[in-house]
Amino acid sequence: MSQQHSGRGILALEVDGAGAHPAARRAAGLTREDLLAGTRTGQVVLAAESAGFHAVTFDDGRLAPVQGLVPGVRLDAVQRAAFAAPLTRSIALVPVVDAVYTEPFHVATQLASLDYVSRGRAGWIASASGTAAEGAAVGRGAVSGQALSREAQDVVEASRLLWDSWEDDAVIRDVASGRYLDSGKLHYAEFRGGSFSVKGPSIIPRPPQGQLPVLAPAGLVPPGADSGADAVLVSAPTPELLLAEAAEHAARGPVIAELEIALDSRGRRAVERLAELDAWELPGPRTELRAQLAGTAEELADYLAQLLAVARGVRLHPAVLDTELEELGRLVLPRLRAAGLLAPTTPDNTFRGILGLARPANRFAAAG
Repeated sequence: MSQQHSGRGILALEVDGAGAHPAARRAAGLTREDLLAGTRTGQVVLAAESAGFHAVTFDDGRLAPVQGLVPGVRLDAVQRAAFAAPLTRSIALVPVVDAVYTEPFHVATQLASLDYVSRGRAGWIASASGTAAEGAAVGRGAVSGQALSREAQDVVEASRLLWDSWEDDAVIRDVASGRYLDSGKLHYAEFRGGSFSVKGPSIIPRPPQGQLPVLAPAGLVPPGADSGADAVLVSAPTPELLLAEAAEHAARGPVIAELEIALDSRGRRAVERLAELDAWELPGPRTELRAQLAGTAEELADYLAQLLAVARGVRLHPAVLDTELEELGRLVLPRLRAAGLLAPTTPDNTFRGILGLARPANRFAAAG
């Protein structure tokens, strides 16, 4: 499957915590209570929408993160996205949801509910670490290698079947007969995977988008809108390698490139800011395999222009969220938009519309 790329890309912003750097919370002067406040979530997402981002993503994990030298906590990613949904009109809301240690039925129904509350602007980043520590939190062992990928693929496929288990016109609200739905238009998913089975149907009508766009790290869930990922997330250790990696994967399907950034801000160079952040006594070595670009807004814009020539979009991980977001909204996105490199942001659009994906037919209705 080759990617038809128009050259007008999308930008997503990761808004978890205070930023990607472990010392971001201290640099921003935020307490853990600040990060847990719903007002904080609303303010950050609204700022990203105002800046012109196409999507925000909400990181999550089974275990509590570390936010700047003290044990950290976070609210559930789907809950944060649902809180932000009524406040916004154009930006897509894309939580990270585990695809191995979460019940598949719950994954599908929670994401379908998010699609309703956001009026079709929901997406899903399917994650799967499979570590022993995360497994122990839910009474399971570690899952790795092909078994990890297979189970993640099974959860995505089961979720897609559950989303289709209600036909689009299943809800009839026939007052005269007292019928709310046409039971003949509900279907059993009847999914059987390697380690679980799901009968269905869902308890939620088919989502407004029909199928939520599914994003997944490259290698976890293969691309394929019928049963796999609508787009793959591509990472690499350096910006140069990220360009090459994105180009390679773009030959097989839509790509969202992962990039960590730090920008010159308020008279301070990005490298100086990073050195100050690194000087904190951090809780341990960083394990993310993400390219990092530290420099001016102009340098970032020029690099993003190169990246968007091969990738459908880029997900930015700001070192310190508030600081980088200010510079992105003021200098980077306007430059890219003026150059015609970004897709428009349209109120009341869907995430599928933002990605350029058609609304899929219901597989059960088509089969019938």
